[in-house]
Amino acid sequence: MEINVFKLCSGLKVLGYLMILLVAAIIAVSYHAVVIVTCGPQLLRGGAHSVLAFAIIIIFHFLLIMLLWSYFRVVFKDPGSVPENWRAVLPEEALETGSSLNDSSDCVVAADGLDRRAFCNHCQNGKPPRCHHCSVCQRCVLKMDHHCVWVVNCVGARNYKFFLLFLLSTSFFSLKLYTFMVTTMDTLVLLPGFINFFGKAKNHSSSPSDLAVIFLAFVLNLAFALSLLCFVVMHASLLSSNTTSIEVYEKKGAARWKYDLGRKKNFEQVFGTKKALWFFPLFSKEDVDKIPALHGLDFPIRADLES
Repeated sequence: MEINVFKLCSGLKVLGYLMILLVAAIIAVSYHAVVIVTCGPQLLRGGAHSVLAFAIIIIFHFLLIMLLWSYFRVVFKDPGSVPENWRAVLPEEALETGSSLNDSSDCVVAADGLDRRAFCNHCQNGKPPRCHHCSVCQRCVLKMDHHCVWVVNCVGARNYKFFLLFLLSTSFFSLKLYTFMVTTMDTLVLLPGFINFFGKAKNHSSSPSDLAVIFLAFVLNLAFALSLLCFVVMHASLLSSNTTSIEVYEKKGAARWKYDLGRKKNFEQVFGTKKALWFFPLFSKEDVDKIPALHGLDFPIRADLES
């Protein structure tokens, strides 16, 4: 009996739903440890202690809102699907129109007139540049970066920005730029409590449940913050060169990476040109209309390689 490996991979979606529950649990534990156990009682002490605790709680809730907003945008936003019956623009067609749509330099036309490099045998459909077939989602994803089990979704052209913001915000609660900030802040806030953990446990000066929550939250946030730091650094490098995780090896084999337009333009290809919206999981209508890369079907290439 023939086994379809790609069908088996789709079972990873079940793991993704468990990850969502894990994310919710980490957020709940961290919230209880930081707001209820650590900062809440400080509000009643008055003076500098109350002011600092209040400031931490305000920052914490702001980052929590940004984390959840970014997270749900990654989960529910379609990373980009290939339109039905899409096909690559052939070189002669590109010359006639004077355009470089669909990165026509990559076309390999077979005897039947189809571009085989730009065709997915699994979906039986055309395959735009930078598009890859996801064996978990069972479909082609535009400018696919990777399939993320934490969000039960692929990260692609239309939700990559939201994923990066999710990374940034999860530091408070140990999840990914907002994620990293959240977990890091949690770790710093909980550090004094962690240091005093053994002394308080010995003297029974705090309830065992509160001590356990602080200990668990600190260890979780520290572990996630350290792992996320590596992840944030990696994606910052990919963003600066306009590369996806899948394209890393392809880029190594190229003398000049054709999609590298310079750091500023590379950043704008993902975050847009409106600075006011850079740190929010949103795009302006102007950017959506004027930046083809946000749609995932057409990508500008370096001027010195267009010919």
